[in-house]
Amino acid sequence: MFAFLKLIGRYSLDLLKFVGEMFIFLLNSIYHIFSPPLKVRNFLRQVRFFGNKSLIVVIFTGAFSGMVLALQGFYALNKFGAEALLGPVVALSLIRELGPVLCALMVTGRAGSAVTAEIGIMKITEQIDALTVMAVNPIKYVVVPNILAGIVTFPLLTAIFDVVGIYGGYIVSVHALGLSEGTYFSQMELYVDMQDIRIGLYKSLSFGLLVTWICTYMGYTAGYGARGVSRATTNAVVLSSVVILIWDYMLGAFLL
Repeated sequence: MFAFLKLIGRYSLDLLKFVGEMFIFLLNSIYHIFSPPLKVRNFLRQVRFFGNKSLIVVIFTGAFSGMVLALQGFYALNKFGAEALLGPVVALSLIRELGPVLCALMVTGRAGSAVTAEIGIMKITEQIDALTVMAVNPIKYVVVPNILAGIVTFPLLTAIFDVVGIYGGYIVSVHALGLSEGTYFSQMELYVDMQDIRIGLYKSLSFGLLVTWICTYMGYTAGYGARGVSRATTNAVVLSSVVILIWDYMLGAFLL
C-alpha cells in the first residue's frame, strides 16, 4: 500500500515539475517576443513553413470534411424534414469546432513534428550550445519565430479550411443531394453571425500558441541520440493533439 502511494506521489511530483518547466519556458518565450530585435528572417521562414507548405493538406482536409458533414447532416436532417438547414449545420460545425480543431491537428502532424525534430537535432548536435557561446539567445533565435509564426498562420489556415469546407459541403448538397443553391447559402447567412466567427478565431489563435509552445519545448528539452529526438517528436504530437481537444472543450464551454 505504501509502495503504491509512493509511486503515485513520485509521478505527481514529476508531472508538476514538467508542467512548471513548460510554463517557465512559455513565460521566457513571451518575454523575448516583446524584447527587440525580432529575427524577421527567421519569422518569415517559419511563416512560410507553417502556412504555405501546409496549405495543400489543409485544403484537402477542409474540402472532404465539408463533404462528409453535408452527407451526414443531410441524413440526420432528412429524418426531421429540415434539409433546408443543411447549410447552417455545415457552416457552424466548421466555423465553431471542426475548422480550428482539424486544421490544428493537421498542422501539428505536418509542421509541429518537424519543428520538434529540427530543434531536437540542433540540441543533440550542440548547435543550441554554440548559439549561447556566440552570445545569441537560443530562445529568441529558435523558439520565438516558431511561436509567432504559429499565432499568425493558424487563424489564416483555419479561415481557408472553413471556406473550402463550406464549398465542399455546397458541392455535395447542391450537385449530389439536390438541395437548392439559394437555400444552402441564404439559411447560412441567417444563422451564422460574427460571434460564431470570433469563437473560431479565438480557438485558432490559442491553438497556434499551444502547438508551437509544446513542440518547441519538446524539441528544446529532447534527450540525446536518435531515440531522444524520436521520443520528443512523438510526445510533442501526442501531447499537442490531446491539449487541442481539451482546450477546445474548455473554450467551447466558456464561450458558449
